[in-house]
Amino acid sequence: MTEFDGLPVLRSPVAIAAFEGWNDAADASTAAVEHLEQMWDARPVTEMDPEEFYDFQVNRPIVSMAEGETRRIEWPTTRFSVATPPGADRDVVLIRGIEPSMRWRTFSDSLLEICHSLEVTQVVLLGALLADVPYTRPLPVTGSASDRATIEKYNLTPNRYEGPTGIVGILQDACTRADIQAISFWVHVPHYANNPPCPKATLSLLHRVEDVLDLPVPVADLGEEAAEWEERLRAAAEQDAELAEYVRELEERSGDAGLQPLSGDEIAQEFEKYLRRRGGQAGPSATGPAW
Repeated sequence: MTEFDGLPVLRSPVAIAAFEGWNDAADASTAAVEHLEQMWDARPVTEMDPEEFYDFQVNRPIVSMAEGETRRIEWPTTRFSVATPPGADRDVVLIRGIEPSMRWRTFSDSLLEICHSLEVTQVVLLGALLADVPYTRPLPVTGSASDRATIEKYNLTPNRYEGPTGIVGILQDACTRADIQAISFWVHVPHYANNPPCPKATLSLLHRVEDVLDLPVPVADLGEEAAEWEERLRAAAEQDAELAEYVRELEERSGDAGLQPLSGDEIAQEFEKYLRRRGGQAGPSATGPAW
């Protein structure tokens, strides 16, 4: 690849982005991008200046040792890398970062400016949300797109969520306003098993990436890890009659139309019901108990 102003000149690149934080239940979406970085030997190309966008008391810089002597500081930010998947006729820009603490509109404009400089033709946004879904079934993936044709092409189940949004939702809107084709995929993570990692959710997102790129995505050991994740939950359910009953109820409801993610209050209510049945105390947070 040739270089222009420090950035590579790419072949009709598509960007795939995920962000830690509110948009990333069980770290499932950032794990998908990190997996692609590793599988495709992605090369770092640039990163955003974190000074404008992060509260360093919330997302603190990390100090590490290099070669046992030199101290290195890694700042919280959003990084861009480039990959050339084997057999692909287009390049892939991988964007992985942390949801910014402030200036979201400026952040979105700055991110899309880099995409424009790389001549990105399509942006795929990955997210993960907590929902009342059974771990025993394929984890649903809902989504949205900037145009009806894209929704139909990828057979998207619309995400009907209404309420506070994260940076993924903001970027989706920013892409639409900038006339950049954008599509977002949200995997539904069982709220009672929300501790990371969730390889089954990551695998579900990678399958949708395959659909967009129209080429196989190497999954390495993710299939085995997803099976082990399920087995751990199955073993927990065998020891917990209330959990087993709850999962059976979710299995019966999983075919219902109009799949809805849970709000924070609804997740808290679900846990309160669960704890009341067990004789425990109510009031866990959305990132509370998990099996």
